[in-house]
This record gives sequence, structure tokens and C-alpha cells, in this order.
Amino acid sequence: MNKTFIDLFAGIGGIRIPFDEMGYECVFSSEWDDKACITYEANFGERPAGDITKIKASDIPQHDILLAGFPCQAFSIIGKRQGFNDIRGTMFFEIARILKHHEPEAFLLENVKQLTTHDHGKTFEIIRRTLTDLGYHLHWKILNALDYGVPQKRERIIIVGFKNATSSSAFHFPLCKKKAFLKDIIETDDMIDKSLFASEYIKEKRKKSVNPQDVFYPSIWHENKSGHISVLNYACALRTGASYNYQLINGIRRPSSRELLRLQGFPENFKIVVPNADIRRQTGNSVAVPMIRAVAQEMRKALACKENHTFNRNNTYNATAQITRQ
Repeated sequence: MNKTFIDLFAGIGGIRIPFDEMGYECVFSSEWDDKACITYEANFGERPAGDITKIKASDIPQHDILLAGFPCQAFSIIGKRQGFNDIRGTMFFEIARILKHHEPEAFLLENVKQLTTHDHGKTFEIIRRTLTDLGYHLHWKILNALDYGVPQKRERIIIVGFKNATSSSAFHFPLCKKKAFLKDIIETDDMIDKSLFASEYIKEKRKKSVNPQDVFYPSIWHENKSGHISVLNYACALRTGASYNYQLINGIRRPSSRELLRLQGFPENFKIVVPNADIRRQTGNSVAVPMIRAVAQEMRKALACKENHTFNRNNTYNATAQITRQ
């Protein structure tokens, strides 16, 4: 029987997509942002429930896997890094509340890499201890979207937990070095809405800020917080609150909605039903789908190992089949 899952802090469904692809069934989703819900509903045929803090755990269906890209602004280097002092930081405890009630077999959580160092590691220690106290065996690693076939440098921590020790021992984070190229995701300028082109003032300012010998095409011209311009063969992490012009394709224009989705590895048939400004915000809050896909496939292998083991009367595991890995 196929596994079931819930999709918390669902955004536009980036974490959900690989689990749908594996034939798993989503039995509940939650997202508070109305515009994100519009995109989610258009692509998955269901409108997520609203604010998770107002939903009783008992009203959420039983499920095998919990997925959550819980709010990261409270821990991000771009934000004020207030952690649990920020209401968004407390959203982790909503996850813990649901895990405690339903005790699913496994979970996958995603957040910014700064989560591990926030408050000198104390925040992450609280998260690990909470999950361990709930009976989960934990794995965590910082992964970079650049290694998973999208031209975007996006480092995120992935936390995976299993109730079953055998599944946990069988799980390993995927090793991947799949190169991606900007030329494969960008559109020609004649396909781009004129509103996405930078002003002449911005374009000239960019040109004066770079060494002509460093310029190549296609490229993304990235402006950091100090105003330094880098000409790169990939995008830096898409961000919700960044200036409109912090990343310009070939130094002249902002990415289109489809290009933004491609930078996160969304499928070509993913429907765009909101304006570019909303897609820009939504992709900045989303995940690199191919990276999640690689982790999801490893989770499936690990969960399958549990089904080949049985408990004996002393509550120890007896293997009935050899664990194999590709």
C-alpha cells in the first residue's frame, strides 16, 4: 500500500512534488499565504488549510510521513536572526505538536543552513532534542541545489527522521554532482515582458561596476548587500525580500516567472496563475525540487527496509532480507 503524507507550510508545493511522483498520497496540506494557496490549488487540485496554529492535531488525518519547509526568516542570515524570539521561529513547535499526536513513520524538514549556528547552536540543539525525545532517529545535512541539477547556489539544511531504527540505519543522504547550465533554463529576450527589463540607469551602473574581462554570456549579475557585483554562471539563492534588481540575467533583466520556477527545478507543466511579483516571492520561499527528490528517493528505500524486518519478543530486529543499495 502506498504511503500517505501531509504537507505543512506547503508554499507552492515544492516539497510535495517528489512524493507525488513516487505515488504517495497527500492527505492534508496547510499554508497561510493566500497567493501561495492560489498557485498550490491550480497545480494540485486542492486548496491548503490555513494557519496551522489554529488547526487541532486531531483534525489532521493519520499519515505515514510529515513534510515541512517551516518558516526560515527567523533563522536566515538575511533576516534579523531572532530564532525562537520570532513567532515564525516557533512554528517548529507546531511540527512537534503534530508529530507527537500522530507519530508518523518519518518526516522531512527543510530550513536555511544558518539554523545550525543560530544562537551558537542552541536553537538547533533544542530542535534535535525535541525530535529525539519524540522517538525519532535523526539525520541532517546541508545540501546545495547546485549539486542537484539546477543553476542556483542554494544551501539548505535537510533534517530527516525515522521512528524505526532499521529504516534509520538504512538511510543515507544522496551523493549527487549533476551540473546545470543557465543556457538550459533561460528564455530569449524577445519572449520576456518589457516590465522585467532594468532601467537604463541600472544597466549602466552595472556595467561600470564590473571588469569587462569578467563578463560572459549567459550569466547572472548578482549584487550583494554591500553593492558588489559578481558575474556568475548560476543564480545565487532566490530570496523573497531582495531588491528587484539583485540578480539580472546578462546584466539587463530580471528572470521571468518560468525562469524562476526552473531555477528551483519545478516541472515545465507547473501552472503560473499569479503575477511575476508573486512568483518571485513564492519561488524565493520554495525549495529546489530535484534536491528534495533525491532525498525522497533515499527515504523510500529506507522505509522499504523496515518492511523486510520483524520484531522479536525482546523488541530487537531480525532481518528477513538483506538490505541492498544502488
